[in-house]
Amino acid sequence: MSSALTHILSNECPVCHKGKVFKDKNIFLNFGFPKMNETCSHCHYKFQKEPGFFFGAMYVNYGLTVAQGIATYCIAQFFFENTFDLRIIPIIAVVIILLTSFNLRFSRLAWIYIFKDYTS
Repeated sequence: MSSALTHILSNECPVCHKGKVFKDKNIFLNFGFPKMNETCSHCHYKFQKEPGFFFGAMYVNYGLTVAQGIATYCIAQFFFENTFDLRIIPIIAVVIILLTSFNLRFSRLAWIYIFKDYTS
């Protein structure tokens, strides 16, 4: 599990771990819609199996966003007197907006790794 997470965060091909899934080498500090390679430059593994393959990655993205929102609330609540202060909502919104690009890339990479053929 930890090696798969390392490969996901390194933007590596799920089969050979040498090619890159996204054209941008770094998945952390990129803004804008991600540009994916269609196949791995090293082993020619096809990343998108069929049209609509990445619709399922939206569920991963949603879960990741909810977890980040809850974590942001848990951290931010210590800086306010009331248990739920309405000033926490913009803080959560800013964190979610800043992490949107990372979440999109991470969820697609995780989706590719979930459906990779582990038999070989």
